[in-house]
Amino acid sequence: MPENAKDEPGAAVRLVGSAVQGLSTAEVAERVAAGQTNAFVQDTSRSVWSIVRANVLTLFNGIILACFIVLFAIGRWQDALFGFSAIANAVIGSVQEYRAKRALDRLALLNAPHARVMRDGSEAEIALDDVVLDDTLVLRAGDQVPADGLVSGSRGLQVDESMLTGESDAVEKEIGDRVLSGSVVVAGEGSAVVDRVGADSFANSLAAEAKRFSLVASELRSSIDRVLKWVTWFVGPVALLVLNAQMIAQGGWAEASASGAWRDAATATIAAVVAMVPLGLVLMTSITFAVGAVKLARQQVLVQELPAVEGLARVDIICLDKTGTLTQGDIVFDDAHPLTARPGWESVLSWYGVQKDANATARSLAGHFNEPASLPLDRVPFSSARKWSAVIFEDGMWILGGPEMVFPDRDSSDPVKRQLATQAAELATTGRRTLVLAHGTPTDDETVPPDAVPVVLLTFKENIRPDAAETLTYFAAQDVDVRIISGDNPQTVAAIAREVGLDAPHGFDARELPDDDHDLLEVINNNVVFGRVTPDQKKRIVVALKGAGRTVAMTGDGVNDALAIKEADIGVAMNSGAAATKAVARLVLLDGKFSHLPSVVAEGRQVIANIERVSMLFLTKTAYATFLAIAFGILLLPFPFLPRQLSVTDGLTIGIPAFFLALLPNAQRYVPGFLRRSLTFAVPAGVSVTLGLASYARLAANMQIPEGEIRTGSTLILAIIGIWILVVLSRPVTRFKGMVIGAMMIGLVLVYSVPIARDFLQFTDPTLPTAVLILGTSVACIALIEVVRFVHRRVAYRDAQEALHQRVSK
Repeated sequence: MPENAKDEPGAAVRLVGSAVQGLSTAEVAERVAAGQTNAFVQDTSRSVWSIVRANVLTLFNGIILACFIVLFAIGRWQDALFGFSAIANAVIGSVQEYRAKRALDRLALLNAPHARVMRDGSEAEIALDDVVLDDTLVLRAGDQVPADGLVSGSRGLQVDESMLTGESDAVEKEIGDRVLSGSVVVAGEGSAVVDRVGADSFANSLAAEAKRFSLVASELRSSIDRVLKWVTWFVGPVALLVLNAQMIAQGGWAEASASGAWRDAATATIAAVVAMVPLGLVLMTSITFAVGAVKLARQQVLVQELPAVEGLARVDIICLDKTGTLTQGDIVFDDAHPLTARPGWESVLSWYGVQKDANATARSLAGHFNEPASLPLDRVPFSSARKWSAVIFEDGMWILGGPEMVFPDRDSSDPVKRQLATQAAELATTGRRTLVLAHGTPTDDETVPPDAVPVVLLTFKENIRPDAAETLTYFAAQDVDVRIISGDNPQTVAAIAREVGLDAPHGFDARELPDDDHDLLEVINNNVVFGRVTPDQKKRIVVALKGAGRTVAMTGDGVNDALAIKEADIGVAMNSGAAATKAVARLVLLDGKFSHLPSVVAEGRQVIANIERVSMLFLTKTAYATFLAIAFGILLLPFPFLPRQLSVTDGLTIGIPAFFLALLPNAQRYVPGFLRRSLTFAVPAGVSVTLGLASYARLAANMQIPEGEIRTGSTLILAIIGIWILVVLSRPVTRFKGMVIGAMMIGLVLVYSVPIARDFLQFTDPTLPTAVLILGTSVACIALIEVVRFVHRRVAYRDAQEALHQRVSK
């Protein structure tokens, strides 16, 4: 071993050359002036450009803009109101998402991880952006490497590069090996001299996969995108069909072109096309996600991606790490139980308690063992795979780790080892964590010496989170299954699980997990608690559950949870956890309170339930607009609306009330099949509206009612039906919903009665025949809508029962 390893008591790594000192303040200043820093703009949420692009540069906005320009060009600016509505939608959506982005970015900045570097001969903790070229990084288990570098010191340094290279196994790093930014230190410790920073680093050149704004699976978003794609295919052919019908209704193509009546035909065609575009649905979805994320931010929950608000509401099984999730993570030393007389064990424990890289368990020893220790000759860092560490003194090798990991032979003939196994098992059933300190002759490889003997059994206690039991009770009431997967003794974990109300008579030892995926899934389904789980096994459990069709959430705080959290549908990290774990999580609990998870689930369910209700409004409008365009195109009837008339009725019956409905409290449980249920109502309701309006228009034309009166009647019928659809979808009608509906009714009365509005919308007073037609058509359509809603509720109930049955069968 190099001599410089002994320069300092408890030296953690072997450093090479000037790396011991690191850069001086002057050298750092030179590199900052030269722009050789690790500064790299990488938002945790959406970029401003992506927000603007998503809200402004869309195909539908292009269609609206084209229609807007055409109407201005032909002098029908009064019918271009929808253009201002589209502009307002884009502006509101962009502003809301930008405000959410700023709130989330501020939280992310305040809670950003730091890097440890050597500066002027001492260790310093700095912001990631302040790392400069040639800095010496100090790397310990749980760290995410901030910049690319070459290893200058190593003590069992193992790095997980799976997030960057796809290599699942941890890579052992020796002096001269390269470490990549974005990779995670999973074991040991070391140092590295930075040779690539900022945009030049490996992780940033790959868009910093662990931190970037990636798309979480969102049923709402994918369903709405599918609807928009369908509408895109329909718009062109339907527009040509309507235009042909309007030209023929104006006397034919030749006569309409010569007389200028083609302007009326174009206006009617634009009215039909604009009505088909569900612009507000995209806006409402974006606003609801953004508002939900901001509300959670106020509760100290950082949402790394907006649709993750929806995602946790779809979760049907949640996997929890014990330490830092069910327990507060503050390990307290309980007692020492000597097994073999061996002098010096107190000083070894004292040495463990004062190391810079000591974990919470080792630090808890510091106040109880204060005997000075000599300088160690060597050490074996803790590894989450082997679950023990060791230190070598003049008198031999001392191993500290889980009893069953240090001495895996459960049927040993050695009476001391049998006593250890029995005593450790008894203590574990009380919920106490057990470690053994053993002694043996040092080996050349990092394995437990064959002659190792247990010297003392140590017990530790963990404080259970006061909110854990209540939170788990909530999940049980919401039919969300829970699995505890921990690296600790399975019986210890099971005891703690029982304390928080879980039915866990025993814990399953992950060392006995089957290799076959089918058998593994059966074990997962039949057990609640799993102990001695390695990081790879945690990931494998999550993958197996996802493969079985489950929607999985994973919570944790340690680096051993990072792989599983990244693989889960929704990863939730504690802010006190490792930087790598927070970087890959969709949600971060900033104050570490497990009790926030019910709020997140409730917020997600509110988003899904309200968007489903709102989507029925918008999709019903798209359905009847499409069917009306096709029907009037085939029947060669004049389209019975002006664009300005549709803009007003759409705003009062759909757009404005949808804004309020989308933000109301709603605790309805999530049931898969959002789009199917929405279309089950929207399509039949659209057909009902089309039948009513087409029948009214045909009868009115046969009765030779003037075109202006037909348009007034059509608009009145559509307004009445639209209000009734709003009432139907708002049930049960609360006081607030009643106020919203009442306000929309007053608005409709005003636009029909105020002279300026009547003149602008070209409304006329209906004669008695027209009034009778309007009343009869409205009543018939309302009756059809009630039938549609009755059938729709039956379908929704059946979907819910099928979803419950499928979940139980899993």
